[in-house]
Amino acid sequence: MGKVTIKDVAREAGVSISTVSNALNDVDVLNPETKSHVLKVAERLNYVPNLNGKLLKSGKTKMLGFFTTSVSGPYFYTLVESMSRECDRLGYGLNVFVTKDKQVIMSNIMGGRVDGVIIFEELKIDDKDIAAMEKDKIKAVFLDREVQNETMGSIIFDSYVAGYEATKYLISLGHKKIAYISGVDTMFDSVQRKEGYLAALRECQFPIDGDYILQGYFEEEGSYNAVKSFLHLHPGKVPDAFLAGNDVSAIGCIRALKSQGYEVPQDVSVVGFDDIDIAQYFTPPLSTVRNQIARQGILVVDHLVRMIQKKEKGKIQKLPGELVVRGSSHVKMNRNEPV
Repeated sequence: MGKVTIKDVAREAGVSISTVSNALNDVDVLNPETKSHVLKVAERLNYVPNLNGKLLKSGKTKMLGFFTTSVSGPYFYTLVESMSRECDRLGYGLNVFVTKDKQVIMSNIMGGRVDGVIIFEELKIDDKDIAAMEKDKIKAVFLDREVQNETMGSIIFDSYVAGYEATKYLISLGHKKIAYISGVDTMFDSVQRKEGYLAALRECQFPIDGDYILQGYFEEEGSYNAVKSFLHLHPGKVPDAFLAGNDVSAIGCIRALKSQGYEVPQDVSVVGFDDIDIAQYFTPPLSTVRNQIARQGILVVDHLVRMIQKKEKGKIQKLPGELVVRGSSHVKMNRNEPV
């Protein structure tokens, strides 16, 4: 037997095609008995509506698209899970597009396959692309990139202030030689956290040493290798503390320090960003700046849906970080003192 059509359902139920359509689309023109009868027949026949036809008729997909280059790691797990739950609550589905192909990204954004889009900053959407999206009145919310017009907004983690405050915290512990493990230099969060770190050093008139800015790419292994290499190349310049661009980088940093015989935090303090689930269970428990990842996911979906429903225009929302002090940071001690 071929694919069941709406005509098959109408014939089996003994009603017109328009009656089947009204029942399936919950149009309030049928008596409850007729509607119930049609839905039972459709279920018995395993009828699947043609969503493309429904889209052409309504102009709505009830789907949102999340565009990113990666969904690996605890940050994305929490973010996507949060967005998915909020979409479900509001009656939308969530399509996740994982690609670095600009043409694929823009054709999906501009092709009307979703009602609105959530864009992760690393995708390299440029001003020309944004202008094209604005012209077509594409509803979009950017994560970690400041964009604002009538149909586009942003949800931003205030990484600059967070980087500044985390560095000031380490300085308050007596640390003067503070290294920073950077993420990806093209990413908003990575740049802003580093700028906050540098601003705190300048404010305290500490010298800025280029050797103390390492590249960890927001990865555990990348940070492990960067720190281990630094310790080999600069044995006389061991920092008092490391500020890592995210928690997995901080974990890689601690592993590298331990592999070279350093104790955390007795010899070197380490602070991360995000407060991922494992942070509190790692040894030592990780001091970090809490990023409201789940709340970010909720807000981005809410803002996008409200723009789709024409209830609000694009806006920029900044979420503050919260310093969480645990066991990986400590008041500076003389390394020659017994612990």
